[in-house]
Amino acid sequence: MGSVELPKRPLSELMAARVEHGHLPGLVTVVATRGDVRIDAVGDKAVGALGQMTRDTIFRVASLTKPIVAAAAMALVEEGKLTLDEPVDRLLPELADRRVLRRLDGPIEETEPAGRPVTVRDLLTCRMGFGIIWGPPDTHPIQRAAQELHLGAFGPPHPQEPPPPDEWMRRFSTLPLMYQPGERWTYNTAFEVLGVLVARASGQPLGAMLEERILGPLGMKDTGFSVPPGNLARLATSYSASPATKTLEPYDGVQDSAWSKPPAFPSAAGGLVSTAHDLLAFGRMMLARGEYGGARILSAASVQEMTRDQLTDEQKAASPISARPTYWQNHGWGLGLAVTTGGGSETRTGAFGWEGGLGTSWASDPRSQLVAILLTQYGASPAFADLYPDFWRAAYAVAE
Repeated sequence: MGSVELPKRPLSELMAARVEHGHLPGLVTVVATRGDVRIDAVGDKAVGALGQMTRDTIFRVASLTKPIVAAAAMALVEEGKLTLDEPVDRLLPELADRRVLRRLDGPIEETEPAGRPVTVRDLLTCRMGFGIIWGPPDTHPIQRAAQELHLGAFGPPHPQEPPPPDEWMRRFSTLPLMYQPGERWTYNTAFEVLGVLVARASGQPLGAMLEERILGPLGMKDTGFSVPPGNLARLATSYSASPATKTLEPYDGVQDSAWSKPPAFPSAAGGLVSTAHDLLAFGRMMLARGEYGGARILSAASVQEMTRDQLTDEQKAASPISARPTYWQNHGWGLGLAVTTGGGSETRTGAFGWEGGLGTSWASDPRSQLVAILLTQYGASPAFADLYPDFWRAAYAVAE
């Protein structure tokens, strides 16, 4: 499963070689630039050939959920139902009068008052003060407390585990924040909270709101928090890599998939399934500053706000990512997605997008007029290996 030196080839040949070398069962790639769209499906949907990978294969897109939910939140901002810098207390009274840990590794009873309320912008920028602690999962008391509440706050998505939104918020509100609001970027949990906020602000369940404002207008008919029974045959089996053997091990199947029925808690952080076609529609809308098919989905101002770096140098310095220690040297974070700010990245300056921990990646690049997507079913953080860099180099070569 490690790095293998492969000759430089066109994108389709390069990705096919990955499958042939046994790196993963299959994948789907999308490269769209200046009216030209290339979608390639390579390999199989599962080890042992559950069926060939196709252009309409359904993938668990994990954190690619975040930009889609962020777009929905911005739609509510445009409608006046949310304001970016308002405290969330109006709609999430459970989070009023927050307490904050005195020290991250200390007892959860040792707290101090939050210096200010959590805002809507804090959620969209992952600066609410609670999230993943990079490293072993049971190091700190706050991690153990969150896991005992079955919040799904850490690790890969398990959609059938968390309770319904109101109960989720009640449980979450019993925990202090890890850090002061606005102090640093702390990944993931803020988007679980954002999903509850969006639902309450819209007066609809999160899935219904996404369908009305984003998915339906973009024709994203295969995107949702579960896979209908009639579409399960199109779902790829999901895998993780064994730390000991580096071989693929099943993470989630098909007929018994955790995505085969609607979840009690629709995860805005990582719960969606989608397809190449659907994600291309979203990426093109973002590239066109909110327009798609002659219709306006978001205002250009909303897209501009989403795609500008919202983090200060001080916040980046306080937010190390252990697996990617140099990440903030050439990236920033907008509203629900990453922004490339300098050289040394797989994508080029000005590009924006994000990755899903179950093996997916998307970016739109205004300068190259490029939308590129890589969908795999290998959830072992391939972005930290050489698969993703190879893909992005080849995708840009296609664009040029």
